[in-house]
Amino acid sequence: MRNHFAFALLVLLAALFLRVTPVEFALLSLSVLFVLSAELLNTAVEAVVDLISPEYHPLAKIAKDTAAGAVLVACMGAAIIGYMILSRHVFPLYAKALAMYGSSADMGTMVSVLIVIIVVIMIKSLTHKGTALEGGIPSGHAAVAFSIATAVSLNTQDPLISLLCVTLAAMVSHSRLLMRIHTMREITIGSLVGAGITAIVLLLFKQFA
Repeated sequence: MRNHFAFALLVLLAALFLRVTPVEFALLSLSVLFVLSAELLNTAVEAVVDLISPEYHPLAKIAKDTAAGAVLVACMGAAIIGYMILSRHVFPLYAKALAMYGSSADMGTMVSVLIVIIVVIMIKSLTHKGTALEGGIPSGHAAVAFSIATAVSLNTQDPLISLLCVTLAAMVSHSRLLMRIHTMREITIGSLVGAGITAIVLLLFKQFA
């Protein structure tokens, strides 16, 4: 519920900042309330199932999974509505920001990714944690994933492609967290290293090209 409330607050603040129409704001509010209601029902179902069946039971699992699935469906619907409404306001601003940065040569992209890999290996060797391909500070997978996402975003200057690449990079990073290979701190550092180095290298290539 804390996560849902945090996202709801961000969405509603963004809607006010972007000055969406009253109808759009109403649709966003309804989608947010729908997700919160689904989460409340999911919590109620889990509490009742635990009360009736404290021990593991296949039917109890089905009930909990179904309730959780209802929350997922509600979130998907809210995400679609949020995308259709907010993208019209956010994407033009994002596209202008990418256009101001400018595109870079293919060589700059390759050099930036190679530098990210070298820097990650050097940091791991200095901290004596993990190996070149697994564990340690920072997360190499997160660094390379966000390096590629940053390079694609700046080269294509397409907000939707950028958003999809960043989402994919976040999923790669999250998988390392789920596998307990890295901590959130290691993944965050890796993401910042990858995105930061790539942005700086591509900026330098743009200036001196």
